[in-house]
Amino acid sequence: MYNVKSHKAEEFIDDAEILETLEYASSNRNNRPLIESILEKASRCGGLSHREAAVLLDCEIPDLVERTFRLAEEIKKRFYGNRIVMFAPLYLSNHCVNGCIYCPYHAKNKRIPRKKLTQEEIRREVTALQDMGHKRLAIELGEHPVENPIEYVLESIRTIYGIHHRNGDIRRVNVNIAATTVENYRKLKDAGIGTYILFQETYNKERYRMLHPTGPKSDYAYHTEAMDRAREGGIDDMGIGVLFGLSGYRYDFVGLMMHAEHMEAALGVGPHTISVPRIRPADDINPEDFSDGVPDEKFLHIVAVIRCAVPYTGMIISTRESRKVREKVLDLGISQISGASRTSVGGYTVEQRDEDTAQFDLADKRTLDEVVRWLMELGYLPSFCTACYRAGRTGERFMKICKSGKIQDCCTPNAILTLKEYLLDYASPATLEIGEALLDREVEKIENSALRDSLRKDLRSLEEGQRDLRY
Repeated sequence: MYNVKSHKAEEFIDDAEILETLEYASSNRNNRPLIESILEKASRCGGLSHREAAVLLDCEIPDLVERTFRLAEEIKKRFYGNRIVMFAPLYLSNHCVNGCIYCPYHAKNKRIPRKKLTQEEIRREVTALQDMGHKRLAIELGEHPVENPIEYVLESIRTIYGIHHRNGDIRRVNVNIAATTVENYRKLKDAGIGTYILFQETYNKERYRMLHPTGPKSDYAYHTEAMDRAREGGIDDMGIGVLFGLSGYRYDFVGLMMHAEHMEAALGVGPHTISVPRIRPADDINPEDFSDGVPDEKFLHIVAVIRCAVPYTGMIISTRESRKVREKVLDLGISQISGASRTSVGGYTVEQRDEDTAQFDLADKRTLDEVVRWLMELGYLPSFCTACYRAGRTGERFMKICKSGKIQDCCTPNAILTLKEYLLDYASPATLEIGEALLDREVEKIENSALRDSLRKDLRSLEEGQRDLRY
């Protein structure tokens, strides 16, 4: 039976509840009074239930779909303004014992070269990322108890935090590794990670078992309950997501919303981030083998409804998506994007990169400077901020500030300062010119005169050589 507060996967992600929700949404997709009432509720920024969100996603009434999109834009601006947080993935190892049929790292793939970075190679990769201007990384690696034990992950985190190159520092390391034990989550917490990220891939249990025929990841319950163990281990910043296209998007969307509800109800803190990747080509993987691909228009609808349903969460889109798609979803809810990403092990330092080590193909291959300039040309404020994590604004404390609408009081000044750092240390002349004009406009927008004066003083300090100033 469905129980949002249960710590058992099959109770907080209950198949019968999902099926009933899908039937309810389908039968009400043209119910104008109901949909209008749901949109009115969403406009109050208190979030939606999974059933309400499912109805919005199934809605077929054109003007109400358009209202959903516009409401998503309003909610995004209310919570996050025009800030877009920048990050990059760092692949440490592609050794893996799992049999996931959608991932080229699967154990039976004999064509892919296996690679694990040494600590010296990690230093070179991180230095290359610092030279681009990145301050926030998400480390990724396959599941392999011998090649990639928790000790290797912890050592790698220490290495990354310990690298100081010119004005470069990685100030936040997010971690995307396989489901693990409470003890190991405590170790990750003690290592000073930012957000712990784990994608469910699909919430459809039967489909999940088909996609994960062998390896530790084949245990649906253990994987689905990972966030509960992470919370028990002291981690309070957690990110979830599904890989759209592996299974029916409607089922996975409802499962994703139920997981967010469960985290808030049972763990005391909802997801810090929700990611929305779609399956992409890769070595040994053809997306056409999966019949549940999500077309662009429905993908945009998914992003908009998530923003309406979970207004406080950060939303992430990667370089899996094209420039065109990324531009469209920025207004609809996305608050974090990757730039200049490499999905291969050692991809940031090997001049002639061995593409066969990539986890998936990239659709957006622009440099970080090009992405930053593009965002500013669109009117967004690129942010390299990591202040909340280092100031202790995480978990429940972050959610309380975010839900109150006051997070921008911290985030906008910090975004301005970190963009200034980027412009001074890494930007091309064209990007610098656009960026300085943008910063002038953003500072003028700050209504608090004392804060505005303080910020101007700090910007001058950055010009004089100081770094890592934050509110």
